[in-house]
Amino acid sequence: MQRYGFLAVFAATDGGITRVYPNKAAEAWEEDPEPFNASFYRRSLDNKGYIFRAPYRTVRDDLLNPENDTVGVLVSTAVEISVGGKTIKPAVVGVKMDLEAWTDKFKILASNQTDRPGSNTDLLCYLIDDGGFLIMSNQKEDWNKVGMFFSDVEPYLMYALFNSSFYNRKQSFDYQSVCEPTPTNTNGAAPRGAFVPTIADFVNVAWWTSAAAWSLFQQLIAGMAYQSWFITDEVQAEGMDSRERSCVMTQTQYYFTNLSSSFNMLQDCGNCSRLIHAKKINNTNLLFVVAEKMPCNSCEIDKLSQEEEEYKDLNPCDEMARYRKGPSMCFDNNQTENTSDCGRGYSFRPSLYTLLAIQLMLLYPLASPYVLPTLL
Repeated sequence: MQRYGFLAVFAATDGGITRVYPNKAAEAWEEDPEPFNASFYRRSLDNKGYIFRAPYRTVRDDLLNPENDTVGVLVSTAVEISVGGKTIKPAVVGVKMDLEAWTDKFKILASNQTDRPGSNTDLLCYLIDDGGFLIMSNQKEDWNKVGMFFSDVEPYLMYALFNSSFYNRKQSFDYQSVCEPTPTNTNGAAPRGAFVPTIADFVNVAWWTSAAAWSLFQQLIAGMAYQSWFITDEVQAEGMDSRERSCVMTQTQYYFTNLSSSFNMLQDCGNCSRLIHAKKINNTNLLFVVAEKMPCNSCEIDKLSQEEEEYKDLNPCDEMARYRKGPSMCFDNNQTENTSDCGRGYSFRPSLYTLLAIQLMLLYPLASPYVLPTLL
């Protein structure tokens, strides 16, 4: 396995069994042991070919160190079997590649495709998956960014791919999110929720009496609640903002839209420009991108983001019209339909004689002279 640059081989079945070899790799397995809850399993079943997936990371995470840390990239595919003329997928198999070993091979492969010396550093070569995340790069400074959204690695290049309709995006809204409170500006030095006594209050005997009584009452309540006079906890003053507030969060996801296998473009940034070549790798979810280094940083772009963020515009419910899909066929009134049985479960029609018998039984005790004593 080390000869081919593999860290582990694995198989996940439809019956819920996941097997990882060797045992050392099984102990460090970070995927969900239930196959249907694992991302690689669902993506392999829904797509054809080989699915590459790097460990997801954000810019807030610590940078990877491929020379010291063992970083693996999962490559999985579904097993297809024909039974009785029907194709089923009973399992997903794959390998976990060593990022350091395969990055060296990718670096050699990228340098062999050019004739000029030093092209390894002049050209930017990337492997990006169908969601816009970095899988591999020939630039050493990008090796610790594998798994990040490509816009956090090369924002100008990702914007060019999106602007050329190679990627499209879809926004989803979470209307029941909870956000941190918005800080409020105060003009005074003291918090709004705290009472600052004046000099007149200090010389007022009534103020001292009420303050002492309120202090004793608070200590009594605290002692009953915490069962100890020495337990301290963070107490929120009256009038202060709440810790959390309701908000609307939005998240943007990117996916392939350009069906062409190869694409060339020129990214013009006014005083400078560069050529970009993008090509889909057949039977995989990878996009191979080759671009020249940007000689300037004067491009005015809107940086694309994939992370969840708060929707700070107007109420999205008012801006975006959401319609319910009606039935494909209209059900009109049918004269042949028998509606006599409709609603019969809610109507009870007892017998008239039964009602009279029950009423007589209720009136009999009142009419009997032995029920109530006779007052003389």
